[in-house]
Amino acid sequence: MPARHELSECETDVRLDGKVAIVTGATSGTGLETAKNLARRGAKIIITGRNKIKTENAKKQVIEDSKNDNVISRTLDLASLSSVRSFVNETLYSEERLDVLINNAGAIGLNDTLTADQLHVMMQVNYFGSFLLTFLLYPLLKASAPSRVVNVSSLALILGVIDFERMNAVGEWSSFGIYCNAKLADVLFTVEMNKRIAGSGVNVYSMDPGLGKSDFFRNFPDGIVKILLKNGLYKFGRPLKIVSKMPVFLATDSRVSNSSGKHFRDCKEFYSTWFKDDDRLTKRLWDVSKTLVKITDDENWELNSGVF
Repeated sequence: MPARHELSECETDVRLDGKVAIVTGATSGTGLETAKNLARRGAKIIITGRNKIKTENAKKQVIEDSKNDNVISRTLDLASLSSVRSFVNETLYSEERLDVLINNAGAIGLNDTLTADQLHVMMQVNYFGSFLLTFLLYPLLKASAPSRVVNVSSLALILGVIDFERMNAVGEWSSFGIYCNAKLADVLFTVEMNKRIAGSGVNVYSMDPGLGKSDFFRNFPDGIVKILLKNGLYKFGRPLKIVSKMPVFLATDSRVSNSSGKHFRDCKEFYSTWFKDDDRLTKRLWDVSKTLVKITDDENWELNSGVF
């Protein structure tokens, strides 16, 4: 009998020949392993990262692992709304379809500061950037339907809050606290988006990847705390090839075709938070997010969709 950590229930033999997938934050860790997994299935893979050299190196690793040379590296910095828009414009210009979007990028331990967009850097990297990316790519996802979006959240969401007056405040939250808030927002955004695009052929899921053997705490200040956290992940975390099975399962498998809007852990529906049932909260978060990332009338597909 397979060991539990192998996640045998996540196994799927779905091929993706002719399909296009984007994986954000794919220069290392789970994102890189997810890109490799999807590439082995025959998809065209677009991997993103902030650093052009690292992203190009990751592309070479994906090609070497998968023997699939249909891999593209593109620079994307979620801490910059202009970078997100530039990436989307390039994608819309160069790609005729988009079948899978995996919002994997995230970080903890970043500075307690605002970005040039006047959003807290932790909220922007872990939530607002992905929200904008998904919103802007939705028309292409819809035109390519059936298609899927996978938002990588965290168990930390259970400690998160949505405080519209303080969500981007500097000096109000610990790094872990604002990370929790952002990961809660990822789940609530998933729930609300599912309501708004029902019947479109685009499925959207959130998931908790659990602990993986990664350098997740690389942005923490050097010291004993960083050493303990890093060693803890490598001791108790799952191999990243195992962790990557989860987003790939949600992105491909027919067993979750009727589970759009749901939250998953270990490839099974999993409780996230009671906030997901607060329709007023999820609607307000959606509307506030659109305002803060400065969705224009030209970008706002909801104006012509007849929803809300």
